[in-house]
Amino acid sequence: MGNKKKLSNDVYEDELARLQGELVKLQDWVKHKGLKVIVVFEGRDAAGKGGMIKRMTERVSPRVFRVVALPSPTEREKTQMYVQRYINHFPAAGEVVIFDRSWYNRLGVERVMGFCTREEYVRFLQFAPAFEQTIVNSDIILIKYWLDTSMDVQEKRFRDRIKDPRKTWKLSPMDVASYNKWYAYSAARDDMFLATDRDHSPWYIVPADSKKHARLNCLTHFLSMIPYEDLEQEEVELGDRSEEGKYDDELDLTARHVVPQKY
Repeated sequence: MGNKKKLSNDVYEDELARLQGELVKLQDWVKHKGLKVIVVFEGRDAAGKGGMIKRMTERVSPRVFRVVALPSPTEREKTQMYVQRYINHFPAAGEVVIFDRSWYNRLGVERVMGFCTREEYVRFLQFAPAFEQTIVNSDIILIKYWLDTSMDVQEKRFRDRIKDPRKTWKLSPMDVASYNKWYAYSAARDDMFLATDRDHSPWYIVPADSKKHARLNCLTHFLSMIPYEDLEQEEVELGDRSEEGKYDDELDLTARHVVPQKY
């Protein structure tokens, strides 16, 4: 799946740094123009959504690029309009909101795991395109990404999570269920694309068997989706420190609680 060509760490890191520099320019443009942007990340479990979002946001301001990863709905939220809790996080002018999973839960995990009724599922399948048309009509730029992996790669990543104590928290009972229901999730994905891959809100597929290729390709595509200019920045000069009130201000560590210096 995707590009099989090897990508060296040096090339990857150089390209990532360059793209993240462009994201900073895009951030300035979004603020300058008051743009409103929603980015939806969906895909297979272990497809690399979290890593992708981290690379998209780690060099920009969290006040501009906000990540929304909602937990299971509360009892109160279950009684609300289904999309209501997502709408509460929509961007104001000058913001990019990234949904780490989204209202498409209903067409994926909720369908496969039986967390919604057949009637609720069909109703939302019909509702989603109109909902997204409303989003676009509200001058919000909506970009939807589906990260796709092969069965073998997903299994390898799951097994890596089991072995690596830094990653075990990523492996939830729902992940195990998704592993066992591969084809059910495939069918849900296919039906979702059939109903919601529309001209006003298309799905962009990111082949994600290679995390490095997926990250660089997705970030490059994202930057291409929002025309932006490199705004001229005012030069910053530190000037001279004032010596008013000058005194011997070196901290006396013997009189304070100091973190043990083990390194």
